Amino acid sequence: MTQSPWDQRLARIVVRPLASTPVHPNHLTALSLFLGLASGALFAFGGAGAAGWAALVFMLAVFIDHTDGELARLTAKTSEFGHRLDYIVGAANYTALFIGIGAGLYAQGLGVWALILGLAAGLSNPVICALRLGIENRHGAGAVEHPYIGGFEIEDFIYLIGPITWIGGLSYFFLAYGLGTLGYLGWTLYERAKRAANPGPGEDPQT
Repeated sequence: MTQSPWDQRLARIVVRPLASTPVHPNHLTALSLFLGLASGALFAFGGAGAAGWAALVFMLAVFIDHTDGELARLTAKTSEFGHRLDYIVGAANYTALFIGIGAGLYAQGLGVWALILGLAAGLSNPVICALRLGIENRHGAGAVEHPYIGGFEIEDFIYLIGPITWIGGLSYFFLAYGLGTLGYLGWTLYERAKRAANPGPGEDPQT
């Protein structure tokens, strides 16, 4: 990857004024977690009228999730703890999102399938997080890079949650992104198994 994705470039510009302040990268990580949990709660308990606001809050949570890393690099405050915390908070935010949407859509009469998909997709995220951290630990950061085209990563599709929700398509987005998350879990399990079966030079084949 020769250039950063567009949202990371924007995050770098946004946090540059914070580099000379007491704001720590982990403060931004905590803010992202707060917004992610707030979004999940709004989706779950706010009703259809709050869904648009919940989507906006989640978009902010995702964007702020990029700012912590950029601030860490600008201020030379990168750390293994901060890196792992960023992974965990991202997984927690997506877990809250899917469970919140599933609960909200169920309350609006879409049936028990919404609850099941919300729980399944939501709880997939901690598993994906653990698998990706394990792959990264053994094979390096390049092994877990997302596909990147024209300044966008595949994970950037999440930003569509706002526009799609605002035009009334939340249930369709939820179905597509929820099934996509389950598919991504399957792909990550496959990658983990493939790398364990075909270790590189000097790697333990049992890891």
